[in-house]
Amino acid sequence: MFTDAPSGGRAQDILQAIVREYIETGEPVGSKTIARRRGNTLSPASIRNVMADLATEGYLSQPHTSAGRVPTVKAFRKYVKSVAAARLSSAEAHRISAALSEAYSVEARVERSSHILTELTRNVGIAAAVPGTGQVLDQIELVPLADRRILMIVATRDHMVQNRVVLLDEIVSPEELASIRNYVNRNFSGWRLGEARREVLRRMAEDWAQYDVVMRRLTVLCRKGLLDEQDRPEVHMEGTSNLLGLDLHLTREKMRELMRALEEKKRLIELLDRFLEDGSGELAVQVGLEEVHPAMNELALIGIAYRMPGGLTAKVAVLGPLRMHYGRVMSAVLELGRALETVEL
Repeated sequence: MFTDAPSGGRAQDILQAIVREYIETGEPVGSKTIARRRGNTLSPASIRNVMADLATEGYLSQPHTSAGRVPTVKAFRKYVKSVAAARLSSAEAHRISAALSEAYSVEARVERSSHILTELTRNVGIAAAVPGTGQVLDQIELVPLADRRILMIVATRDHMVQNRVVLLDEIVSPEELASIRNYVNRNFSGWRLGEARREVLRRMAEDWAQYDVVMRRLTVLCRKGLLDEQDRPEVHMEGTSNLLGLDLHLTREKMRELMRALEEKKRLIELLDRFLEDGSGELAVQVGLEEVHPAMNELALIGIAYRMPGGLTAKVAVLGPLRMHYGRVMSAVLELGRALETVEL
């Protein structure tokens, strides 16, 4: 249908008009509606003929015999290629920058980003910070808790912070923890985590007598993950309730399956990894997400990924229905991406 022949251009115009009308109303679109939208330059009968051809090629479906036509996933995929990002207002752009400026850690910015996207688009906002390889240690902190538990905090140069609570076999005093902290920060700040961990174990073997207590305690903490490289992305999602009021043609059980799928961080990472190329900086639009989960067939993802200083990859995206306002969502994702790159921590 979409060829260089005269009928191809007309068919494409009509299909885009149908998709735009369906996005606005959510109702099947009839030939008379499209004729009015086009200023009656074509008769409803001529438009019906084109719509019949579009249906044959899989771009339109007809829910009921007497109803209008509904664009399919294939139609939306064709439509989004012609959509350009709309510009956000200067007030909205300033609000994004201001909101991110108030967050002083990567984790806080990831959480804030998902909230901003939900607020701007009324869809589902997803944001993730994916650690790079070779994270560099900034400093550690060790906090004694009750019942022989220790809170280990590791901050890296890419502004990621790991928190882990571990249980020890014996009590370690606050003074000993302070000695371990000072030793690590003095000797290993600026080292890659993996190299620092290997060096601790090497020194333990060679310098047992000199560092007896400190090295023994430090070795125990390392074996419990103190200097392990972080491989778990920081992921936040907000706005899933916005999907509940949509007609996604799902049974109640399928809707529950969709909600359960979105609650799984592993599923969200799969979603972002599959459709957003690491660090590309290019806006990606994926229409129909059945590859990730069958219940996501009528959802679309618009997102961007880029590499930040320190090796961290940031991914931000909006998940919404096929009939979302694509230009608005694209602009929100692009503006948030720009703000994350330019607003310093």
